[in-house]
Amino acid sequence: MPKQRILSGIQPTGKLHIGNYLGALRNFVELQNSGEHECFFMVADLHSLTEDFDPKQKRQQILDLVMDYIAIGLDPNKSVIFVQSQLPEHSELTWIFNTLTPLASLERMTQYKDKALRQKSNINVGLFDYPVLQAVDILIYKPAAVPVGEDQVQHLELANDIAKKFNSKFGQTFGLVRTLLTKTPRVMSLLEPTKKMSKSLGDAHVINLLDDAEQIEKKLSRAVTDQGTEKQMSAGTKNLLSLLENFGAPEQHQFYTEQRQNGTIRYAELKKNLAKVIAHHFAPYRAKRKELEKNPDQVLGVIAAGKAKAEAVASATLREVKEKVGLLL
Repeated sequence: MPKQRILSGIQPTGKLHIGNYLGALRNFVELQNSGEHECFFMVADLHSLTEDFDPKQKRQQILDLVMDYIAIGLDPNKSVIFVQSQLPEHSELTWIFNTLTPLASLERMTQYKDKALRQKSNINVGLFDYPVLQAVDILIYKPAAVPVGEDQVQHLELANDIAKKFNSKFGQTFGLVRTLLTKTPRVMSLLEPTKKMSKSLGDAHVINLLDDAEQIEKKLSRAVTDQGTEKQMSAGTKNLLSLLENFGAPEQHQFYTEQRQNGTIRYAELKKNLAKVIAHHFAPYRAKRKELEKNPDQVLGVIAAGKAKAEAVASATLREVKEKVGLLL
């Protein structure tokens, strides 16, 4: 049986945190190591241009994300790691797909509405149109499935709608892509646990993958909890216990859950132990990351190799599309 191709990606917008890890990176590594998939993992740098950014930092953010991919466990020998903007096929196919996409379909996108509210001074066309580029990112590699969280299901539905419309108008070209729903814990801010963990809230709200043990312990010491005696567990306490469930041993999670239930929990102790298990979990990542920082040629080599592999697939798809729509001379 041939391996099923999958594709996913992350935008290069700064330091990654444990929310990014539990929401995407951990799953990337598991999918790669399952041996069941042909994996394409993208640095979605074109998408990152739709938000406010500093062009002086963008190149380094791209390189940082590639290093993060490798350090966390993505193997260039097992997965294709590539940078989106190095493949102009993505942008060219986006224009063709734009001509097939009804305006009303983009107006219904809830992610656009959410992002527009967050950056009211920069509501650009790219922000509105990025679901079409995302459809291209997927369909140009003709994957069998795409691992997504529930918030991205609407975008995958749009990709399949575009595929159906193209097939109907120009002949069978794209297969429909399955949603590989990934159950991921919702990691909340340490200081405002009713909000999702995000670097936009500030560094004190997040635990970065590169934070050392001392930094993690300092941040967790300030994390919001409850008194430990209320019947209703607070959002902050739920968040800490969820993190312990993901990074600690099962018996640790059970111990502190029972302590919370009987009102004897010591949050200072919980936070210190949680800091230890998180720091320990990412110790290999931090060590590998430091090695990669000293070997920029290795990182650039991975990018070049990934570009060649992705280009072989993307260019073939674009050629097929251009031939079918009458653009290939």
